[in-house]
Amino acid sequence: MKKKLVVLTGAGISAESGIKTFRDSDGLWEGHNVMEVASPEGWKKNPEFVLDFYNQRRRQLFDVHPNAGHHILVELETDFEVFIITQNVDDLHERAGSTNVLHLHGELLKVRSCKNSNCILDWKEDLNLGHMDPNGNQLRPHIVWFGEEVPALEQAIRITQNADYFAVIGTSLQVYPAAGLIDFTKKNIPVFYIDPKPIKIPNLKNPLEVIPEIASQGVKTLKKKLLRLI
Repeated sequence: MKKKLVVLTGAGISAESGIKTFRDSDGLWEGHNVMEVASPEGWKKNPEFVLDFYNQRRRQLFDVHPNAGHHILVELETDFEVFIITQNVDDLHERAGSTNVLHLHGELLKVRSCKNSNCILDWKEDLNLGHMDPNGNQLRPHIVWFGEEVPALEQAIRITQNADYFAVIGTSLQVYPAAGLIDFTKKNIPVFYIDPKPIKIPNLKNPLEVIPEIASQGVKTLKKKLLRLI
């Protein structure tokens, strides 16, 4: 039986495909205050502005492609049962061929009803005011905004609890609750942390191996190290 490899990915792995990180060094997301485009308050204040922002992000997806980091994670499925938990809202993991992907913060290529969070639709075009769900309610981006619950969190915790190996790739471990997933790993399983500027992880009960490389290079290193363990 294959060992379970759980991988938490963040903006760093998508950045190499040309998608900017959620928060740049100046605290903005592609030039915008994140609270204006990623909060219920921002949506209530100016829904057209929010919709335009996500329409631009959605269009950008069709101009970018998975990189080596995404593809090597797919290769690891040959030897491991790989589960990817991603903070990213793009579909690059799926396009690369990963078969088990859980999106914590939503997906750009889906929209949902403002009144019924279970009404989720696939969506590849621009989303505008006047686009309604089957019951006549306005549709909104299927994105978890600041201040909103993370519906997939319980599933992510269950996946993490069953990991034989846990890897963190391209995330600063600053955004909760995603950053707290590492605390749900089984005691003493190996944890790998890939980031060119790794931070110190406090109170970690697991053996930690830091790989201070960009995501695409770090995943190559990760693959070599994991294959030595089986």
